[in-house]
Amino acid sequence: MNLEANTPDQQEALGGILADACPERCVIYLEGNLGAGKTTLVRGFLRSMGYEGAVKSPTYTLLEPYDLGSRSCYHFDLYRLSDPGELEYLGIRDLLEENAILLIEWPEKGVGELPPADLWVHIHYQGEGRRLELVSETPSGSKVIEEIDRRLQA
Repeated sequence: MNLEANTPDQQEALGGILADACPERCVIYLEGNLGAGKTTLVRGFLRSMGYEGAVKSPTYTLLEPYDLGSRSCYHFDLYRLSDPGELEYLGIRDLLEENAILLIEWPEKGVGELPPADLWVHIHYQGEGRRLELVSETPSGSKVIEEIDRRLQA
């Protein structure tokens, strides 16, 4: 599935639609060049789930947890990860036991330690805007794409 966002506000809105379509447990890989808007998408995702605070990329902390009442969400930015084994120090295995949503920027840095993705979101520059390509990796990911399509058609 391909989606277009011509402004950061539109990209945030797509993040909200993604959040609304997401099950309680989901692993989403976010791929795109620096500045492509991965964190902008996450901001919209979290705001749609009721988070009102600032959302920044966890570039230096690698992980930012969000407790959203009945749901948990973990935002990873692995850009500065030097070794995939470092994910063990972040408690990745414990997080996988929860009903939680994992939003993972730069997943290629965690190969071998990350759980498989349910959904890939590839963000590409398209003129001044962005094209978001959503690719399902599991039946759960396919359901997310179907639900996003349904919401956009309504």
